[in-house]
Amino acid sequence: MACTNCSTSDGGAPKGCKNNGTCGTDSCNKLSVFDWLSNMTLPGDQAPFDAVEIRFKNGRKEFFRNTEKLTLSIGDIVATEASPGHDIGIVTLTGELVKVQMKKKNENPEKDLAKVYRKASQRDIDIWTEARNKEEAVRMKAREIAINLKLEMKISDVEFQGDGSKSTFYYTANDRVDFRQLIKEFAQEFKVRIEMKQVGFRQEASRLGGIGSCGRELCCSTWLTDFRSVNTSAARYQQLSLNPQKLAGQCGKLKCCLNYELDTYLDALKDMPDMETKLYTEKGDAYCQKIDIFKEIMWFSYANAPAQWMVLPVAKVKEILAINKKKERVAALEDYVVETVQEVEKKFENVVGQDSLTRFDQPKKKSNNRNKKKKPTNYKNAPKKD
Repeated sequence: MACTNCSTSDGGAPKGCKNNGTCGTDSCNKLSVFDWLSNMTLPGDQAPFDAVEIRFKNGRKEFFRNTEKLTLSIGDIVATEASPGHDIGIVTLTGELVKVQMKKKNENPEKDLAKVYRKASQRDIDIWTEARNKEEAVRMKAREIAINLKLEMKISDVEFQGDGSKSTFYYTANDRVDFRQLIKEFAQEFKVRIEMKQVGFRQEASRLGGIGSCGRELCCSTWLTDFRSVNTSAARYQQLSLNPQKLAGQCGKLKCCLNYELDTYLDALKDMPDMETKLYTEKGDAYCQKIDIFKEIMWFSYANAPAQWMVLPVAKVKEILAINKKKERVAALEDYVVETVQEVEKKFENVVGQDSLTRFDQPKKKSNNRNKKKKPTNYKNAPKKD
């Protein structure tokens, strides 16, 4: 996400607000939280909450205890406790909202947390930047080693610790992977402490980010924090085509946005017959083919003529069902069909007198004036015709 007037440069840093991602709202970062209590003061006898939220690479956030009573604000770069050594992160939230975030993530605000050591010095930042710059090359080399060992896994991301003493390799795999030999070769090649962490396909997409089919940034990498299960029934209730290529997101799983409007569709379907509705007529049995939930119309076709669909409003369908419930048949569906008005196709004409928009697409015709003989300018000296 970025600020309203912010656009990112080639290096990924915002260039609109000139704060390079460390502005007071923290809205240039992934999964940002707006501190709406920042301009409010606490009562005189209440001490500020001593935990802070710190963001690391790709939206990974953890809570730390500010035991040193440091004056921290959003955007400060701090050194935190890690095992082993220390890590470098950016403060994303302070004060009472940290307690709210901890309760939201089902964490006890009073539990023991890792400590914030100090504000990062320039030397800490230089080591941290140098370690971050090595991550892309390490990831490519790690993939080559995994391919040579013929392991069925995909190394999606590499994250170095702030002091450069440990690197975490995030990978995805369908089955369990024996990477004992892989860790030996990684340690021999990169000379750091190795940690392997398996993530799901949706977590991989949220870490890497991307653009969805809607044209916006992925929800999981900007604001979505919980991954609820998505079933194909959600697509059926919304009358969507069960095409896996259209229903799948960047992660290869069903799109999370299929659940966004599902409750609205379920509420609308409560008062409507379902897709399994069958109507009995004297001309034969009719089956439901399609439903338009918001227009409250249904399409039916006879069993012996499945290609001929007839449009019936929901009220008429309920009326026919009430008659069928009495073990009686209606004469025909044609008596209940709604007359559909065909929309006239709009044709745009050149009423202003302008030329065609495709006039420049046609190649220009070459003139043959060069082949024509020029008339002599002196008509008196020109030869006379016989």
